[in-house]
Amino acid sequence: MATDYGAVTLWVIIVAGGVGTFAYRFSFIALFGRLDDVPEGVERALRFVPAAVLAALVAPDLFLAEGSAGVSVANPRVAAGALAAAVAWRTEDIAATLGSGMVALWALSAL
Repeated sequence: MATDYGAVTLWVIIVAGGVGTFAYRFSFIALFGRLDDVPEGVERALRFVPAAVLAALVAPDLFLAEGSAGVSVANPRVAAGALAAAVAWRTEDIAATLGSGMVALWALSAL
């Protein structure tokens, strides 16, 4: 059953969502602006944010194939990702990690 919202209702929803998002994000800025130092526990937790965001961006492309779970050795993305993870662990070099993963994916896709 489709509901027909009026233009005013739609704009109220959009503005309320924008104000809510702004208030949520601004609250952290205002909170940390009042503190002289960021607590040590918060600093430790924030160190993991870049890795968590990268994993959230990369994992769906690695482990999903055509909308379903594609975790198998036959999936070239999983094998290339595993190789790239090994290179990253061994060398700690971003260029080597990206290069090895891309070359492995291209080579495995060509087979």
